[in-house]
Amino acid sequence: MRRIAILGSTGSIGLNTLDIIRSFPQEFRVCALTTNSNIDILCQQIREFRPAFVCVGDKRAAAGLKGRVDFKDTRLFLGEEGLVEMVRDKSIEAVVLAISGSGALLPLLEVIKEGKDIALANKEALVMAGPLIMSAAKKKKANIIPVDSEQSAIWQCLDGGDKKEIRKIYLTASGGPLRRTAKKDLRHVLIKEVLRHPRWRMGRKISVDSATLMNKGLELLETMFLFGVSHEKIEIIVHPQAIIHSMIEFIDGVIMAQLSITDMRIPIQYAISYPKRLSNILPSVDFCKLKSLDFEKPDLIRFPCLGLAYWAAQSGGTAPCVLNAANETSVAEFLNGRLKFLAIPKVIEKVLSKHRNIKSPNLNEILATHRWAREEAVKIIDRLN
Repeated sequence: MRRIAILGSTGSIGLNTLDIIRSFPQEFRVCALTTNSNIDILCQQIREFRPAFVCVGDKRAAAGLKGRVDFKDTRLFLGEEGLVEMVRDKSIEAVVLAISGSGALLPLLEVIKEGKDIALANKEALVMAGPLIMSAAKKKKANIIPVDSEQSAIWQCLDGGDKKEIRKIYLTASGGPLRRTAKKDLRHVLIKEVLRHPRWRMGRKISVDSATLMNKGLELLETMFLFGVSHEKIEIIVHPQAIIHSMIEFIDGVIMAQLSITDMRIPIQYAISYPKRLSNILPSVDFCKLKSLDFEKPDLIRFPCLGLAYWAAQSGGTAPCVLNAANETSVAEFLNGRLKFLAIPKVIEKVLSKHRNIKSPNLNEILATHRWAREEAVKIIDRLN
């Protein structure tokens, strides 16, 4: 039985992970759960799974646990320092890292230090510090198994093979909710329209990233670092049905593709059960009903965020970190109603233009760059308002 910690258990990935674990009680044991501030859902999870450890990031929110759950057999940790202490415990065999955004970077590095297997459901940390993360993982022999459906697809198609045999990686994108929206209509798009994804049920931030195509730009960088390939070997194609989750073309012309329905439980299950494949009751792809699989090039004129991501990929160094930080800030302000949809790429581009790139940054330089980029984005947004 594998003992698993779920960092970010109250979010979408965390909830889906627990749904899988319910189906395989003989395979998995939940030994740790964490949330930043969603105490109501966490209380329900503690009662059901009775983990040995619980961590709450927001110390004020943790006060809401008092009197609601019995902590006789569960140890409570608080804040970032508590999370670091918790993941060091030897009883934790594998970690599902489902913390969203840049806040996942330091916990990820701490888990790597412990040499534990990581089911990684966060792309921002790799975008910020990909070379540093992968170097640390190699040194500590920590396995990083991707949970994103696209990265899982690439990983499964490669199947431990030699990356030198890769001619091209096709990274597929659904196109998001605004794929057919004219540019003039994007000026007045509403938040509810942006969040209405046609294929996936996702969190608010990643839904906005999908609408701007920045999500695919972040995945471009994630793919580069995770699989050690140049951006020149990665082609992004829009595939509206979202059945093919990515493909690899090998040097002999053979193309391997991974297909499945749009349900995150599929890549999550494989990430936590690897190298085993476990049966499930989810539906299979019905090719007769599907009838066709369509592909098209992404429109970089209507969705310039993707072009900015390619520029950051080519520049390397701290440019991807700046891209991510400026995007996080811009998306948050869009969701708060302070920024128009079409202003998101404009803010990111301005921040990138002000940045002096550091080619081989250390962790402190990455964290300082992240802070600078967020502050610079706020200044630009304040001027727009």
